Amino acid sequence: MAVSFTGCGNKSSDGGEKVYRIATDASYAPMESMDKDKIVGFDVDFFAAVMKEAGLKYKLTNTGWDPMLDTVKNGTNDAGLSSVSITDDRKQTYDFSVPYFESTNMILVKEGSSIKSALDLKDKKVAVQGSTTADTLMSDIMGATNPNLKKYESNTYAFLELDKDGVDAAVADIAIVREYAKNNPKKKFVTIEDKQNFGVEYYGILLPKGSELKAKLDPAIKAILENGTYAKLYKKWFGEEPNTQALLNAK
Repeated sequence: MAVSFTGCGNKSSDGGEKVYRIATDASYAPMESMDKDKIVGFDVDFFAAVMKEAGLKYKLTNTGWDPMLDTVKNGTNDAGLSSVSITDDRKQTYDFSVPYFESTNMILVKEGSSIKSALDLKDKKVAVQGSTTADTLMSDIMGATNPNLKKYESNTYAFLELDKDGVDAAVADIAIVREYAKNNPKKKFVTIEDKQNFGVEYYGILLPKGSELKAKLDPAIKAILENGTYAKLYKKWFGEEPNTQALLNAK
């Protein structure tokens, strides 16, 4: 499914202005998800503000996770916007914008579970989305070839596997786990934060190596962090104040 959203920057459209192609995996509510035929979420509002600040036009398309990674890598798309954590491993293949969101991974279990920390997952059945930092973290804890580490193409499938008792736990980014638990109160999910084993991560906009877009995005991101726009959007989606200084200081 490829649903698109086009945003206009400060410049008027003259037919010759570049329209940047942006890919996303719209299955990460509240960061990016589908509302009927529209892509919505914090990332979507954030990126609209960044592109307006930079005076750039773009088209946002829901491609799914793996196609997003592939098309940004080969330059078919100019950027990826999908709660992408900046890691040293990914930096070998991609460039990133400056950090724009602080995150960590979180465990989701059912009420009554004996699981209390990430290390308790070592001998359990665990669902993650493949090629994510949750996949990397759990591969380190459980072993990359452990058959009990179940890898899915989206967090939605990972959560559904937990719901039907196919696994003991699911691991994903904190905002996504909290939102899923909040939206499914009758299922009595429990969220577990483990800062000792799951460190702080920062999201960045995913870019092809050597992208000229980075020089345009970075100042715009810094500007909306400093002028209050970012805090306004963050409060809209999460109901609390962000630590913008930590983001400005992050490397």
